[in-house]
Amino acid sequence: MNRIKVLYVSYDGMTDPLGQSQVIPYLVGLSKLGCEIHILSAEKTINFEINNERIKNSLDANGIFWHPVNYTKKPPVISTVLDIFKLLRKAEKLHKTNNFEIIHCRSYISAFIGLSFKKKYGVKFLFDMRGFYADERLDGGLWPQSNPLYRIVYKYFKTKEKDFLSNADYVVSLTSNGKNIIKNDFGFRYLPIEVIPCCADVNHFNYNNVDVATKNKYICELGLSNADFVLLYLGSLGTWYMPEEMLKFFSVLKNKMSNAKFLIITRDDPSLIYSLAEKFDLKSEDILIHPANYPDIPALISLANLAIFFIKPVFSKKASSPTKLAELLGMGIPVICNSSVGDLDIFFKEYELGILIKEFTEEEYLNTVERIEELKNIPKEQLRQIACNLFSLDEGIKKYFNIYKNLTGLSN
Repeated sequence: MNRIKVLYVSYDGMTDPLGQSQVIPYLVGLSKLGCEIHILSAEKTINFEINNERIKNSLDANGIFWHPVNYTKKPPVISTVLDIFKLLRKAEKLHKTNNFEIIHCRSYISAFIGLSFKKKYGVKFLFDMRGFYADERLDGGLWPQSNPLYRIVYKYFKTKEKDFLSNADYVVSLTSNGKNIIKNDFGFRYLPIEVIPCCADVNHFNYNNVDVATKNKYICELGLSNADFVLLYLGSLGTWYMPEEMLKFFSVLKNKMSNAKFLIITRDDPSLIYSLAEKFDLKSEDILIHPANYPDIPALISLANLAIFFIKPVFSKKASSPTKLAELLGMGIPVICNSSVGDLDIFFKEYELGILIKEFTEEEYLNTVERIEELKNIPKEQLRQIACNLFSLDEGIKKYFNIYKNLTGLSN
């Protein structure tokens, strides 16, 4: 079979943590299936200096061609425009020598290059939208509409969103909710859309593969005992997540279970967490904050009895897929989270994953705490199997490959 020639454009760097966890593993899999992958990415200086050699060696070993450009941070808006032109010039130069069949664009900034390629060269344009970008910036307070410049920028991106969708040969949405909004609310009823949620390497996030020595090391470091009930939060706490509400929930849990501990795996500044803990009269020794590198995260997750994450239930989050859900389920950990985010309502209705709360109220938290005993009866194997069925990296790779074959006219 002829190798499918793909230019993958990402405004997220391959030397960023996101690029390493949510881009490269997919592209390695696609390369192994017979695609010729070229990555064009915008790399942040510090991350590039630290990780460049390691990432390049890894990509070279997997037959992937990498074409990094420098990411420009300042000034706002203007820097992004400059980066778009920089990526476009580089993409056109690469196309002259490689004659790409597909341009696969991760999110909206990269889609500017995809749209240009579609119109100028007739290259198949795959819009991997990752969510409603402009609405995320609005909902997250990053584009305050009190600022006239950001009002203009928001309206511009909503217009370009329609342009991208109108011209895309295929669209990837992270959620069925997002797909339905595009088809029914935005009016793109006949647009081919594939739902591919954020997947996880379920071989890495596997309780059967946890190194016992590493796990015991963390038990000692954190001062845990067999009698402790460990609630876990995994990841950053910025913009979309709700640390105050999660700590409020833990305070309700602590009143019910005096042996409860809250383990927070994050690289964020602990001072915010500890100040919120004081607000709810929580003792610092009950809040365990620990950063972790990717290889050691499963060992830390394995210390937990239960995981939690609350996400702001705003419009843009209907198109979001929390990666941590796949990772936690792969480790056999039941989850408490909130409704009106991505496809969580669908998943919790169809599968026994944990508890989905409807409101951020003390009464709701109390009712949830009363049901925690139920969660102990969910078999770890059952949770892991759900992760393998819904969020397996291998399944995500297969879906992308099928899109590639569809776009190039290759039979399945």
